[in-house]
Amino acid sequence: MTKQILLCDDEIAILRAAEFKLKGAGLKVRCASNGEDAWREIERCLPDLVVTDLQMPLLDGFGLCRRIRGSPLTRHLPIIMLTAKGFELSPAESTEKYGLFKLMVKPFSPRELLRTVEQGLQQTDSDAGGRGHASLAPVSEHPLSAEDAASAPPRRRRL
Repeated sequence: MTKQILLCDDEIAILRAAEFKLKGAGLKVRCASNGEDAWREIERCLPDLVVTDLQMPLLDGFGLCRRIRGSPLTRHLPIIMLTAKGFELSPAESTEKYGLFKLMVKPFSPRELLRTVEQGLQQTDSDAGGRGHASLAPVSEHPLSAEDAASAPPRRRRL
């Protein structure tokens, strides 16, 4: 099945360049221009990996990471964060604190982004024994009521 990536950046040029590279590699890509829109997209249809900018309007990348890590249905998602604040942030500290797969400093090469996305997807697949989402237990194993489980975002959109 085609892997789904959610890209979130308020800089349209970066968003389109990344989208073009990832789609060219056969990945399905959805885009958002701020953290709130990205969260709505995640709730609507769970992606396999999230690529987000740090500085965005409405909800920044760290806020989006906190929401993702705070939900039992999304905490397993690999997150790649893009930032222009590379000299102000410690990659190791940020990665650990927010559960990032990787922190990438802008400007970055679209080829490097694709390589990092592929690594994140491979790690998730290998962690799950080839089943996809590494930490996502079947809905019945989550500490949610049947009503909560029924309203959970779909894992995949069928065409």
